[in-house]
Amino acid sequence: MQQSRRSAERTLTNIIPFIENKLFLKVNTEKTLVAYISNIKFLGYSFYVSNKEGRLRLHPKTITKMKARIKELTSRSNGWGNARRKEALRQFITGWVNYFKLADMKSLLPKVDEWYRRRLRMIIWKQWKRIKTRLRNLIKLGIEKHKAWEHANTRKSYWRTANNPILKLSISNVRLKQAGFIFFTDYYRYVNGII
Repeated sequence: MQQSRRSAERTLTNIIPFIENKLFLKVNTEKTLVAYISNIKFLGYSFYVSNKEGRLRLHPKTITKMKARIKELTSRSNGWGNARRKEALRQFITGWVNYFKLADMKSLLPKVDEWYRRRLRMIIWKQWKRIKTRLRNLIKLGIEKHKAWEHANTRKSYWRTANNPILKLSISNVRLKQAGFIFFTDYYRYVNGII
């Protein structure tokens, strides 16, 4: 292992003059390093080997930044209306997926979408504010009156309430889509031609 590291460092030392003198590119020595492929971050991607083939995945920092941005866009206190929020989310998600579409993230995105839908339910629940409004909307969305009344009177936090089966049933994934919200998994599948 030590020998291959020394060999890689020699290769790096020999290739820098070629890159700078022949290709006229400037090498940033602070960002250039010898490391195992899985420890490298490049433009938000990281790398791994599967069946002797180099593959791309998202670097953990990329996922953290993406979730932080979704959190901003779904903040309960930014004062946005639903139309502005939907447009901002659509722009961010389509841009993000188009940029990172080469990464293997089929198993990651459904988990991200589940968390993201919970944030949307939390916003909607907060918008309903009053008990009467919550009761009326839950009944309208197919929840039995006594269950709707019980749920409309909950004292749980918005975040905990957003994960309640009653809210998942009334503000379902399908209804969120029909309302015009876009989701990572759907767009990733569309961009990559996955049926």
